[in-house]
Amino acid sequence: MGEFRYEGHRIQYDEYGKGERLIVLVHGLLMNRHMFDRLGPELAERGHRVVAVDLLGHGRSDRPEDLRLYSMPLFARQLVALLDHLGEDKAVIGGTSLGANIALELAVRYPKRAQALFIEMPVLDNALSFVAGFFTPVLLSLKVGRPVFEGLSVATSLLPRTNYLLDIGLDWVRQRPGPSQAVLEGLLLGETAPHREERLKIDHQTLIVGHPRDPLHPFSDSGMLLEELPNSRLVEANSILEWRLSPDRLNDELSDFLEEAWAKKLRAVAAG
Repeated sequence: MGEFRYEGHRIQYDEYGKGERLIVLVHGLLMNRHMFDRLGPELAERGHRVVAVDLLGHGRSDRPEDLRLYSMPLFARQLVALLDHLGEDKAVIGGTSLGANIALELAVRYPKRAQALFIEMPVLDNALSFVAGFFTPVLLSLKVGRPVFEGLSVATSLLPRTNYLLDIGLDWVRQRPGPSQAVLEGLLLGETAPHREERLKIDHQTLIVGHPRDPLHPFSDSGMLLEELPNSRLVEANSILEWRLSPDRLNDELSDFLEEAWAKKLRAVAAG
């Protein structure tokens, strides 16, 4: 586990493996780096250096109750600060849901810091109505029922981490509700992803992983992104649980993609 300071706040991360082939993994909304407790070591065994980060307001990083600190551009800036802290000019940037959108945000704002992109379950145009309908009640519940959620946070935080899938769900309620409320308010007040006109300018090599039957992460958003990004390819997961229950196929897809992304850099250096 490592940490660094970002504008006066502490940000923590886990690191697996060593070497020059770095991939930064970013968790989903109100989740944390434990999402990658299995994927990180697996990629490290295949020769990659993996950093799984807790963004500000998530996991064991600082969680100030200030909605002004939470936006897609600010999250992308935190990833740049992470790369600076690691002493790396660029990395493959990727993540799940919120993490996928932040990877796109970084590619738009800081294109030279991304070697390639890994996008699992992006939340784009076709998801907006459901996102608003789902997270607005969550936000109101956190605000109105704060004493209840404070108690749940304390109680569930005492439970040991024993089951990967169960703990991913419990991490939603293990966090104190005040900071979670601030994160949701900050994101709902701003843009959730770069606009289509900005996405069309992304020319990074990109692996998109989508799956059917999830209105929060509609497969149509993954298909739309495939059409927008000229150097992308799309892998269809069997379900949202495939990578969590039977990860071998998708691990292979991601590992092969990472090999291709870094081989492209080596060819460019050799030609340079």
